[in-house]
Amino acid sequence: MSVIRYTKDHEWIRVEGDVGVVGITDFAQSQLGDIVFIDLPDVGGEVVQGGEVAVVESVKAASEVYSPVSGEVIAVNSAVVEEPGVVNNDPMGQGWFFKIRLENPEEINALMDEDAYQGYYGKDD
Repeated sequence: MSVIRYTKDHEWIRVEGDVGVVGITDFAQSQLGDIVFIDLPDVGGEVVQGGEVAVVESVKAASEVYSPVSGEVIAVNSAVVEEPGVVNNDPMGQGWFFKIRLENPEEINALMDEDAYQGYYGKDD
């Protein structure tokens, strides 16, 4: 069973066991507009919760992506580097950014579930 959590900075993480898949939310990609460039972290790199881990550039702006949890980057999605528009089309599916082995699974508890994330931004489906 996977668990999805959100940050206040519009990142999502889907956790299965001790591995999380990370990307930006649909709200984030809609605010950025057409994404034209993504810089992802290096596989094997260590990241800390809340630390800058990637950069997304769109026709409107550049934005930092922060890691929802601490751990080691174990994979990156080269498809979004080659075709950044994938993130606009499927931000929480094919548009994921990287996978991380969680250093401290308890950090996930500090993140918002979907209802809390939706409520935080006053959005309704």
